Amino acid sequence: MLKLRLSRGGTKKRPVYKVVVADSRFARDGRFIEKVGFFNPLLPKEKKERVGLEAERIKYWLGQGAQPTTRVARILGENELMPMPANGNNPNKAVPKKERNKKEEDNKEAPKAEAAPAAEAPKDEAPKAEAAPAEEKK
Repeated sequence: MLKLRLSRGGTKKRPVYKVVVADSRFARDGRFIEKVGFFNPLLPKEKKERVGLEAERIKYWLGQGAQPTTRVARILGENELMPMPANGNNPNKAVPKKERNKKEEDNKEAPKAEAAPAAEAPKDEAPKAEAAPAEEKK
């Protein structure tokens, strides 16, 4: 499958990305079919030199069935080359890891306490349900 994705370049801690069309089986920074743009995350968002895209070639590859990755889809959406993708939902990402682990432990204990009464309730209802059809037969 063809993908529109980012290929990393630059030096250590100074990334610069190429927007490329590549087969999804190829390595991230390996072989690609065509370079269709660039992305420099170190520049401020207001600067036009942050992103450079070849709109015609991108539209061509999208027409050929190439699928953009999540990050490239956002870049294309910001540049109005395709509809902006829906925002993801990861509410735990903003919570520090130590607090996240505490919440997970609390959540593991809570379902056990809630599951026990829930398991007892069907047992009580089951004999009543069996008794009701017997009475209907009479």
